[in-house]
Amino acid sequence: MAIEDHENPHRVIKPKNRRIMGGDGLEEEENHRWPAWLKPLLKEQFFVQCDVHSPKSECKMYCLDCTNGSLCSLCLAHHNNHRTIQIRRSSYHDVIRVNEIQKYLDIFGIQTYVINSAKVVFLNERPQPRPGKGVTNTCKVCYRGLVDDCFSFCSLGCKVAGTTRSFEKRVKPTPMEQENSSSNSSGVEDNIPDPQTLALSTPQLLTSTSLRKRKRKGIPFQSPLQ
Repeated sequence: MAIEDHENPHRVIKPKNRRIMGGDGLEEEENHRWPAWLKPLLKEQFFVQCDVHSPKSECKMYCLDCTNGSLCSLCLAHHNNHRTIQIRRSSYHDVIRVNEIQKYLDIFGIQTYVINSAKVVFLNERPQPRPGKGVTNTCKVCYRGLVDDCFSFCSLGCKVAGTTRSFEKRVKPTPMEQENSSSNSSGVEDNIPDPQTLALSTPQLLTSTSLRKRKRKGIPFQSPLQ
């Protein structure tokens, strides 16, 4: 006796547990990797005049909860009970103290520096024409020389860039390219004139031979005696 296989209309078909992730999914995952305030912080400009308060008030504060731009000390009155941090400067570059940023962010692998008896980290990469002599460890993103071998990045921005899946490592410049880039950046080669232009613009000096070819003056005649 044949048994017909009738499909149960009330059966629930469960989809297979397959994780399909396209471009939007990767971007969403990268956004969740870091706090929502980190990338706006790295793009913000600090130590500018406050548009709301006195022009003498510098904007060197940042609210992690609002992320609405840099703030001055007077602006903090509107950010009570918010997470705020202070940005400082070292050699015209923005830094933040380690004891402030490590409360909200993992800074493992980022080179720390001691400035004014306090440990700090830089916000973004700093251009370096050539690494120092004897440097064995460099940043994985910008190849800036690092002081200690236990670090992999020179700044917060380099760690964000170097840990993303879409990151493409730069080609490390050769010593000859570093030499050329440093000379071009100094502007020395741009000021060297063309040899032909130099020859046309420089007046020719008169030599002794050319002076001899000139017609000698005639012998002066004495006036007759009176």
